[in-house]
Amino acid sequence: MEFLTIIPPIAAIVVAVIWRNVYAALLVALFLSETLIASFNPGLGLLGVIDRNIAVFESAYNTQILVFCLLIGALIAFMRDSGGVSAMARALINSGVAGSRRKAELAVAGTGTLIFIETNVSLLSSGVLGRPLYDSHGLSRERLAYIIDSTSAPVSVLILLNGWGAYALGLVSAEGFDQPLNIVLGSIAWNFYAILTLALVYLTAISGRVFGPLRTADEKVSAVTEAGAEPTKAIYMWLPVVIMVVGALSFMAWTGNGNITEGDGARSILWAIALAILIAAFLLLKDKVFKSDELQDKAFQGIGEMVPMVTVLLFSIALGGSLKELGTGEFIASIAAGSLPAFTVPAILFLAAGITSFMTGTSWGTYGILIPIAMPLSQALGIPPSLALAAVLGGGVFGDHCSPISDTSLIASVASGSEHLSHVRTQLPYALATAALACVLYLVAGLFV
Repeated sequence: MEFLTIIPPIAAIVVAVIWRNVYAALLVALFLSETLIASFNPGLGLLGVIDRNIAVFESAYNTQILVFCLLIGALIAFMRDSGGVSAMARALINSGVAGSRRKAELAVAGTGTLIFIETNVSLLSSGVLGRPLYDSHGLSRERLAYIIDSTSAPVSVLILLNGWGAYALGLVSAEGFDQPLNIVLGSIAWNFYAILTLALVYLTAISGRVFGPLRTADEKVSAVTEAGAEPTKAIYMWLPVVIMVVGALSFMAWTGNGNITEGDGARSILWAIALAILIAAFLLLKDKVFKSDELQDKAFQGIGEMVPMVTVLLFSIALGGSLKELGTGEFIASIAAGSLPAFTVPAILFLAAGITSFMTGTSWGTYGILIPIAMPLSQALGIPPSLALAAVLGGGVFGDHCSPISDTSLIASVASGSEHLSHVRTQLPYALATAALACVLYLVAGLFV
């Protein structure tokens, strides 16, 4: 009966595609999962849906991420309605830094690449910066969402001087390897999906060419898609963003006792966004851009704009917890770990990680399931452990890029101002094309190592 564990995530995908309603898709999947956990009792399954959503807030990490996403709305409202976003865009264009379509896209991609410490900070910073630039050059928000989503996690999983690296190191160390750090660092060169994804991002930025649904989305854009106040001072945008980025890194170093990679990422970005909001509010009040009651209204308006997306994120986290208890990930992993020719194992691990991440909406959860399987499997079959690790790490990012229930994709949609399912649909051809080439490379690697 283990095969039943894949029904809820499949149902989520089907409902999302047919009804184009991500709320219904997540709730249907959550109900099915909780019903299976309750031994096919739909009444208990319905109660389980409620309890599972409430249980999300038992985790400080989850609560911090949800509050962070709400507060993003207040900060964006301050920057947008003050005219800071428009002023920043005008300054970048007039200076020549983002004066052309190519330069604007490279500026956004570069921002997402350089901020590799924390994916949420990367997504927000590059997304907020990119909105006015993409609007001014007639580029779609879906295109912006693709660029920032395809730089944040792929860079984080390659640089590894962050929580991703610390997490992978911990999982590998638990398998008893003598030099786990060498294995983790050795995975960088084998992480074909992440490398190819970044290469495609920069190729897109330089060439300006897009394909599939993303091309259609771009063709529909003919004017600025987000209204804001008349340009005032660029400092109303750039200072809060700098405060947020520097604050997040500083707080991560503080909570990690001097080591950023061991810092509390969720708490740090929450503190940083709160600090950025306070600085922005002080600046706007000092310059008499808004009165105190107007500023308060702007903050709650911005927070309100984020409620639908945060609701999706809440349902996604709840579903991920439910699928973990149901054993969906373990079942998928067990299929991949069956009797396999050795040379196919890297490609199979990559695909297994992609499917698991796609169906559960979490790359980190996928790593916790598959790395403990991949490491012993690589030893038993004589495969370099770094190659097996890279396949799992890259596959997790691949599944995340394709999944409509992925938290990273959700935050990318929030940061770019793109409709979520439209972002997933337009990014999907890029993720699939890159994954297909990565899979071929893993088969080749399996033959020659």
